[in-house]
Amino acid sequence: MTSRYRAPESVNSPSPRRRTVVKAAAATAVLAGPLIAALPAGAATEAPAFLHGVASGDPLPDGVLLWTRVTPTAEAVPGSGLGPDTEVSWTVATDKAFTNIVSKGSLTATAASDHTVKADIRGLAPATDYFFRFSAGGTDSPAARTRTAPAADANVSGLRFGVVTCANWEAGYFSSYRHLAARGDLDAWLHLGDYIYEYKSGEYAARGTVVRQHAPTNEIITLADYRIRHGKYKTDPDLQALHLKAPVVAIWDDHEFADNAWSGGAVNHTEGAEGTWTARQAAAKQAYFEWMPVRPAIAGTTYRRLRFGKLADLSLLDLRSFRSQQASSGSGSVDDPDRTITGRAQLDWLKAGLKASDTKWRLVGNSVMIAPFVIGSLTADLLKPLAKLLDLPQDGIGVNTDQWDGYTDDRRELLAHLRSNAIGNTVFLTGDIHMSWANDVPVDAGTYPLSPSAATEFVITSVTSDNLDDIVKVPEGTVSALAAPLIELANRHVHWVDTDRHGYGVLDITAERAQMDYYVLSDRTSATATSSWERSYRTRSGTQKVERTYDPV
Repeated sequence: MTSRYRAPESVNSPSPRRRTVVKAAAATAVLAGPLIAALPAGAATEAPAFLHGVASGDPLPDGVLLWTRVTPTAEAVPGSGLGPDTEVSWTVATDKAFTNIVSKGSLTATAASDHTVKADIRGLAPATDYFFRFSAGGTDSPAARTRTAPAADANVSGLRFGVVTCANWEAGYFSSYRHLAARGDLDAWLHLGDYIYEYKSGEYAARGTVVRQHAPTNEIITLADYRIRHGKYKTDPDLQALHLKAPVVAIWDDHEFADNAWSGGAVNHTEGAEGTWTARQAAAKQAYFEWMPVRPAIAGTTYRRLRFGKLADLSLLDLRSFRSQQASSGSGSVDDPDRTITGRAQLDWLKAGLKASDTKWRLVGNSVMIAPFVIGSLTADLLKPLAKLLDLPQDGIGVNTDQWDGYTDDRRELLAHLRSNAIGNTVFLTGDIHMSWANDVPVDAGTYPLSPSAATEFVITSVTSDNLDDIVKVPEGTVSALAAPLIELANRHVHWVDTDRHGYGVLDITAERAQMDYYVLSDRTSATATSSWERSYRTRSGTQKVERTYDPV
C-alpha cells in the first residue's frame, strides 16, 4: 500500500468546546492514586501478575496476534513508567490442557511499552481453534481460546461474528461482552470503535449518573493518561471473558482520541491549554497499539484487510486519521470535493480492494454511518434531543457532518464505484451513534427507491453509551416508538431504527445471505443484566437490499 494521503488541513483556532477546559497541569499530572485505581482491588503484589487478562486478534489463515500485559512489581502499574524488564513466554497448543504444544517463545516486557507484549504467531493451521497462555516469573496467565481464519481458497459454509461498539465505563457494565463470551460459537468479534472514552469523570455517564468511576479521573491527554484508561478498561471481567473466548478485530473511532476527532484536532481538544493535537494524537495511538491486539497495516493507522476463505473479506477503515474537519451543519461545504473522510490513499485502497475481491461477500468495518439520513418532520420535543445525540444544531434541521453525510463527495465516489463495476454483496458494519439501524445504501437517497441501492448497512447500538431515551430521560422504548416511524418515513432506505436500547449484534454469513441479529440488554447499569433477541435483518446475495427475518441464527 502506498502513502498518497491528502495533506491534513491546518487549524488556526481551536474547535468550539462543549465543556469546561481541564487545566493542563492537572491533566498531565501522573499521581499514585489514579495509577493504582487502574488496577483491580488487591492487585498490589511483588510477584509478576497478569491483571489485565490476555487477548488475541487479527486472525490470519496461518497465524494470529497474541497480547497481554504483565505487572512485574507493585509499582509497575499502567502509565507509571516504572518496573523492571521482564521476560514473558507464550505457549500455543491445540488443546486446553496444553499437551500438544505447536508454538512457543518469549518476549521482553519493558516500561517503554507499558509492560505490554504482542506475539505475532505464524505457522498455524487454517480454520483451527488454538489455546494460548503467557507466563512470567513462574506465574501463568489465564488460558484463552483463539481461532485462525480459513485458508484463502477455502470453501467456507458459514462465519459468525459478534459485533460491538461504544462501551463507556462510567455509563454501565459491559454485559454485552459477557453474553457474547457465553455463546461459544464465534469465529471472531468486531469492535467498531469507542473501545474506551476520553472524558473526565462525570462528564459523560448514564443519564448524568456515574455507575462506576473510571481512571484517571481527569480527561486523558498524555501518554500516561491514555495508558491508565486502557488499563482500567482491561480490568473489566466481562471484557476479559470475551477476549478469552475469541479473537477481536478492532478499529478506532473518535473517543480513543477525543470527541469528533479529525486529522488536525477534535471538538474535545483545546489547542494550547491541552497541549498540541499532534502530541495528543500520537499519545493516543501509541497507547492504543500497546494495549490492543491490533496489527497496524500502515504505521499509525487501523485500516487493513482480512480474508475469511472464499466467503468474505473484511476491509477495516480508519475514518479519523485523515479526515478533513467537520463542516458546519447545513453548509454547502459538505459537498466540497476537496474535503475527505478517508483520505485519498485510503479511498483508493478501499475501491481497489472491493473491485479485486473474489469473495462472495465484501464486508466493510465502518465507524460512522454511511447511509444518508435526514431528520424529517419530528416534533420539537424529539428534535432537540436527537439533535444533541447526533451533534446537530438544536435550533434547526441539518445533517450529521461527523458521518459520511458530511463528506458527500467521498461517498458519491465510493458508491458510484460499486455501481459502475457491478460490485455486489457489499455490507457496511457500523457503530458510533448509539442506535440500531438496518439500511439500504442508495446511490441517490433523494429518489430512492427509484434510485438503486449500492450496498447495505447494519448499524449496532452502544454497549453502554447514552442513546435517545437516556438523553430525554424517559422509560426505554418510549422515544423510539414515536421517533422511529417518522425517521423511517423521511428515509425510505431505512428499514428499521431503534433509538433507545443498548446491546450488541451477531453477524452470520452464508453464501445465500448476511444476517444481523440484534440483541438488547435488560439494564446497562446492572452487572447481572440479561440479554434478549430483539430483531433480525438480512441481505440476500445479489439484492443489495435489507429485509426483515423473524428468527435469529
